[in-house]
Amino acid sequence: MNRPEGPQFVCPIPDAQSGTDERRIAIDQVGIRGLRYPLAFADIDGVAQSTIASCNVYVALPEERKGTHMSRLVALLESRSEPGQPPLTVANFRALVDELVVLLDAPGGRIELAFPFFVRKTAPVSGVASLLDYEARLVGELAGGAYRQTVTVATPVTSLCPCSKEIAEYGAHNQRSTITIAVRSREPLFLTELIRIAEDEASCELYGILKRADEKYVTERAYENPRFVEDLVRGVAGRLQADPRVEGFVVEAENFESIHNHSAYARIARGF
Repeated sequence: MNRPEGPQFVCPIPDAQSGTDERRIAIDQVGIRGLRYPLAFADIDGVAQSTIASCNVYVALPEERKGTHMSRLVALLESRSEPGQPPLTVANFRALVDELVVLLDAPGGRIELAFPFFVRKTAPVSGVASLLDYEARLVGELAGGAYRQTVTVATPVTSLCPCSKEIAEYGAHNQRSTITIAVRSREPLFLTELIRIAEDEASCELYGILKRADEKYVTERAYENPRFVEDLVRGVAGRLQADPRVEGFVVEAENFESIHNHSAYARIARGF
């Protein structure tokens, strides 16, 4: 027998995740993680740059609800790529978290984005320009009606050992280091601001392209500014403590030692 056609005869598709769960146990976080997605991000200069973020997106699930709609979490990120959408920034990140809890009708939500962030730098002597990459991470969480946001950036730098300089008749061992700063702030604190703090407190900053005159400059600058791993974290911590915008921070430094097969490490946390 032929079944009549038309919208009124479409068989409804069950929505299992919208059902109820009899165990009555709320879930703190449920969602997706490890999703890579294109992202337009702008820092303090307002210029959007394209990057690819590794995304974790979660919502809180009430005790009576069976499940959440995972596809809506991806749809939220997809909506960021629609024409006319402004780039994501440190300042407007909360709006994305607010949109998440509304879209999923959830009591709370959390978004974690990790992505490479590029800064065009000019070599100190030759003036040649090149890009340098930094690892950035934004985390925004809305829970219990309160919003909390953390901005993290890992900055590669050069550190030169003060002890080596002191005891050697010539030269001193130096290495590439990473200074990682995570902050919670009362007002927007941008990636380039945190990068500048880390680079200022290092023996010397890094560049993508160096000519011979530049290489001479950075080598001598590092020699004139020796830093223990302890100096790196104390210098950054002092700058952050003096900034009234900063509510709490974690600063970590790791020196990938050139004369050992291990790293030197230091950490300071305040207000986290």
